[in-house]
Amino acid sequence: MARHVSVAVPVPFLPALTYRVPDDMPRPPAGGRVAVPLGNRVVTGCVIGEAVPEGIGASPDAAIRDVASCLDREALLPPPVLELALWVAEYYACGPGETIAAALPPLALSAAARRGPRFRTERVASATPLGRDAARSDRPPLGRRQREALAALAEADGLGLPALGRRGIGAATLVRLERRGLVTLATRRVDREPPEGRASGAASPGGAPALEPTADQGRALAALRPLAAAGRFRAALLHGVTGSGKTEVYLRLARDVCAAGRRVLVLVPEIALTPAAASTFRRALGERVTVQHSGLSDGERHDQWHRIRRGEVDVVVGTRSAVFAPLASLGLIVVDEEHDASYKQDESPRYHARDVAVVRARQAGALVVLGSATPSMETYHNARSGRYACVVMGTRVHERPLAAVRVVDMRPEVAAEGPDVVLSRALRDALAETLARGEQALLLLNRRGFASALLCRQCGRTLECPNCSVSLTVHRAAGRARCHYCNHGVARPRTCGHCAGPFLETVGFGTERVETEVAERFPGASVARIDRDTVRRRGAAAALLDRFARGEVDVLIGTQMIAKGHDFPNVTLVGVISADVGLALADFRASERTFQLLTQVAGRAGRGDRPGEAVVQSFHPEHYSVGYACLQTYEPFFDAELRYRRQLRYPPAVAMVNAVVRGRSLQGAMADAGGLASLLRGRPGFDVLGPAPAPMVRLRGQHRAQLFLKGAHRRPMRDALLAALRARPDLRRRVTVDVDPLSVR
Repeated sequence: MARHVSVAVPVPFLPALTYRVPDDMPRPPAGGRVAVPLGNRVVTGCVIGEAVPEGIGASPDAAIRDVASCLDREALLPPPVLELALWVAEYYACGPGETIAAALPPLALSAAARRGPRFRTERVASATPLGRDAARSDRPPLGRRQREALAALAEADGLGLPALGRRGIGAATLVRLERRGLVTLATRRVDREPPEGRASGAASPGGAPALEPTADQGRALAALRPLAAAGRFRAALLHGVTGSGKTEVYLRLARDVCAAGRRVLVLVPEIALTPAAASTFRRALGERVTVQHSGLSDGERHDQWHRIRRGEVDVVVGTRSAVFAPLASLGLIVVDEEHDASYKQDESPRYHARDVAVVRARQAGALVVLGSATPSMETYHNARSGRYACVVMGTRVHERPLAAVRVVDMRPEVAAEGPDVVLSRALRDALAETLARGEQALLLLNRRGFASALLCRQCGRTLECPNCSVSLTVHRAAGRARCHYCNHGVARPRTCGHCAGPFLETVGFGTERVETEVAERFPGASVARIDRDTVRRRGAAAALLDRFARGEVDVLIGTQMIAKGHDFPNVTLVGVISADVGLALADFRASERTFQLLTQVAGRAGRGDRPGEAVVQSFHPEHYSVGYACLQTYEPFFDAELRYRRQLRYPPAVAMVNAVVRGRSLQGAMADAGGLASLLRGRPGFDVLGPAPAPMVRLRGQHRAQLFLKGAHRRPMRDALLAALRARPDLRRRVTVDVDPLSVR
């Protein structure tokens, strides 16, 4: 009987396909890549197992095409990672080729992969024994460059030709030495190393962390160490207030796990956090630490992925995609700031790295530690119900107090100073006092740009994006108005495009406006801004944060990326320009996100020897998320939010799946969504809500309608939705399925 394999190809929505393996071709292994025909082209796919085609007995191989070539004689994707990727495809209702592509190094499934390996190589010269003798004597007689080359090579175990070239030793000199038997020339692979992987502090392999654990850290380690040593799956929430020293707990657990011969995966929510995290782990555990994230070049990610695959790495630090890192013998997974929305991917495959990390730990028989000062509702619900262990660290290191928080009601401020007020009187005074003491401040506004919109006072209209249902944001430095969803941009107009009126004024403000205001009010201060507009260049975010850490910047203004994971001892003031930015969103998670963001950013203040203060500006100071964040008390917020979620049947009270239908018109999108909903209604186990226009009804030129499925279990909802889409194949490419959505925009 002919041999058949199931192949996942990186095409959205496509299930695994069956191909025949020719008799003269070795059987491709599961996890290995193959070139296969698809339509009128050849693509690279990954074998996920053997296949038995339906009806093969009646019509053998009738419609089954042959594998074109086998690219890997051994599995490239290790079996545990392949199993994990297939679980992700099933759970998040997407094609297996999409998740496998996310688990492989860049371009592994591209056309370039069929042309051979993508490793970088260099020519390397080494002195032979005869060459080393010649370097110590004047025989045979050699020229000056030849003597210099032998002297350099005699001291090193091979030097690359580029390094020798920088010493003025050219290839012709080395070729002449090779002819005389004094030098050998060979080719070696050179791993491209990311900036985070370069030397950044003295390493002490296996050495104990320098600090003695606090009482809270000691209790946390006493609870977590037995779980790590047991060699069985456990999930634990490490609920530690900001500044309690969770990183020290991670380090000591990682050292124990590595000493036992197992490996460690550490996830952080932002690329900007990886350099400091990698450096911290390298100083404590040695050089067998690397990073994985999308900010690396394709070559760097490729080479570090293969280092991990070869077992040359003990600890991987990375963002959400690192959850697929090919680490064998995994003993510990750390998900730091587990509540952060950055762990959820907003394009297919729409996986949540925290939840995938829990599944991976279960598969590996490992401990997964979910760390946060403000746990997600789902994680804390799991801890309360006993599914996860819960370890609490309730005090800061050295018993430093949490920052004192003041709430400023902005309504009187606007009444006194007008609608354009950015800094309240209380925040201006606090900034002046902080700068006078030589201390630093962080100012948070989770909205970039100079102004939120450009308003015509003559006709009352704003400058709108032609593709999305939003106003264009004004960027003064660039002289443009831009959409932050589709990136459409125009030069800032002088007259209204609707009525030709010349009375255009800015409305609202973003981080660029705050930077301008602070610089004008405090001309002697060094002010910088960190948001997507200022850190587009690779490494810019890390460089700016490093300048701030060295004290070269007095006031750092930024979006939510400054609120998480940073430890700046000289920051004694945090200002929240507008605590209400997220509360107005039509999203059931708005209160949770607001509470988390405010609590986290307040926790950046007072982490050194001097006490900290946070000034929170709000138009809704009575809102419970703002109030509990200012009190920095988590449990009362959780209880209040859970009551709301249960009443309206939102996660974690129920499971939820979101389906968004796109169309050329709103009427068409609503009609298609209604047809989809009619195929789903009446099925047992879940409710169908909608369809209704999505909060952002037009996005990137397409109109959008959405519906929700709510129930106790995800599988019947997923299965029913996929069955409905099979019944309407015309809709499949226009429907986005989001299991466990974090955003419902």
